[in-house]
Amino acid sequence: MTRPRRSRPGRDVGRLLADFGHDLPAAAVEPARAKEARLFTRASRRGPRRAGRGWAASPAAPVSSWRMTSDQAPVLWPLIATPGLPPTGAQMGIDVLSGGSFYADPFGWVLRDDVPVTNPNVMCFGKPGRGKSATTKAFLLRMMDFGYRALVLGDPKDEYEPLCTFFGVDPIRIGPGLPARINPLSFGPLAAGWDTLDRHGAHTRSGIVFGRWLTLIRGLVGSQRIGATPVPFGPVEEQVVKAALRDLTGYATGATRLAETTIPALWHQLTTPTPQLIEECRYASARQFLDETRLLRDALGQLVDGALAGLFDAHTTIDVDWDAPIASLSLSRLMPLGDEAVGIALTCLSSWGRGMRENATPGDLRINVRDEVWKQMRLGPEAVKSFDQDLRLSRAAGDIQWVNAHKPADLLSVGDAGSQAVTIAKDLLHLTDVKILHGQDHGVAADLEDLLGLGPIARDVVTRWAMQGKGRALWCVGDQQYKVQTVLHPLEAALTFTNDAITGAA
Repeated sequence: MTRPRRSRPGRDVGRLLADFGHDLPAAAVEPARAKEARLFTRASRRGPRRAGRGWAASPAAPVSSWRMTSDQAPVLWPLIATPGLPPTGAQMGIDVLSGGSFYADPFGWVLRDDVPVTNPNVMCFGKPGRGKSATTKAFLLRMMDFGYRALVLGDPKDEYEPLCTFFGVDPIRIGPGLPARINPLSFGPLAAGWDTLDRHGAHTRSGIVFGRWLTLIRGLVGSQRIGATPVPFGPVEEQVVKAALRDLTGYATGATRLAETTIPALWHQLTTPTPQLIEECRYASARQFLDETRLLRDALGQLVDGALAGLFDAHTTIDVDWDAPIASLSLSRLMPLGDEAVGIALTCLSSWGRGMRENATPGDLRINVRDEVWKQMRLGPEAVKSFDQDLRLSRAAGDIQWVNAHKPADLLSVGDAGSQAVTIAKDLLHLTDVKILHGQDHGVAADLEDLLGLGPIARDVVTRWAMQGKGRALWCVGDQQYKVQTVLHPLEAALTFTNDAITGAA
């Protein structure tokens, strides 16, 4: 029996090259590395029995590393807080996620590139009794230390009267039987130096003034209704009103000093038109003029002879101290007249306040508080446009527009779903980069998601956590969110208390 022949092992690369007279270079020998000393010695089950030693419950587990995005991190580590805001402005309370202080500085945020805020407007929502008013007043008080002044453009419930009294300021009360008169067609500071302007300067300034007046009159006329339909105010009505205002002020005749006019004077001008006005508006006769402008004249007549007669149809009689820390216009005497009357008054005060701030000096920073805005916005699309105009001019005037409302759905009560008014009202939310959401009922959760785009965690903060204590709120600063507990000093708590009518306090 023959044995199987064993195969010879083949030549490796080195042997093969050597047979042909070539040698591979020798590989460098890596020196042996010294073994590092052990940092930790493995402890026994109960640890070494020596002083300064202890018992180990279990051996340490190996460390594992993970990599993920910032959106995924809060899922595995929910205690990671949102990046903190700079410590500037009013110290409002505690950021409960990070445990540090929370500061509010709308204009300071606008000036910084690391904070996602492009306008200083603030919308504060909250169910009654959840601390919305206290947060507003605490912000006013604390921002006064930084040179800000407050202007309350309509206080329907006299909530800001204690704050005014604290600073020695008397609120300006507006109502039937009271002497205060406010002319929403006032020139304001822009009346000064008109005679020194050249043609271009006068044209530019007149565009600002007449534009503000047209926005106001459009809103006032649109607040009147024929059944359920608002009185129309289109290009024809705008041309008629603009021509009448130019005649009344003397701008049409090139007067160097313009005369201040009023709503009754405008109504009388349209009721008894001059031949020049009829010709300028391109009507064939006075009869055609009166027929075509009947709805416009009737709407203005309701403002002259209606519930608000004598309040906003005469020259201004009040003297506001613009250097005082706070100024408030009280509307509590108008509450018995109904929501519509209060809404019209808020519209007039809004236009008047904008006129007073059109020539504000740099550094004159002010916080304009607007309460019960839903009463103004329910007047119709034109009133919504007027309010929209105020928010858009906040950066130019150096003002913070602070808007208080009960819930985001209040903005949708201005008209039917899909209407122009509702579309504009939704856009108002985009004109406020800072939103404060105090406690709300669970029925509002859907609105928080549809209108503000809040996720389930943020909705639970508003409908659960914020409902468990006053002053709790979710602050939305751009796309960043913070759980904040407002902290009040005992003196501030007394100034912000709004339940005197319930407790029976004098």
